[in-house]
Amino acid sequence: MAVTYTYEGKELTKKEYVAKLREKYMQNPPAGYTRREIERMRDNDILDMDYFLNEF
Repeated sequence: MAVTYTYEGKELTKKEYVAKLREKYMQNPPAGYTRREIERMRDNDILDMDYFLNEF
């Protein structure tokens, strides 16, 4: 069974979800990151960063 992610109410594959997150963070990089760093991050690093930035 494939893992799906929900983004803005739509189900996406991991690859699609990472692409959306990368685009989001390249538009507005979090403190301590540059657009170039976000662009070069591995997919799992983007997911980890997003998790920790949005942890409850």
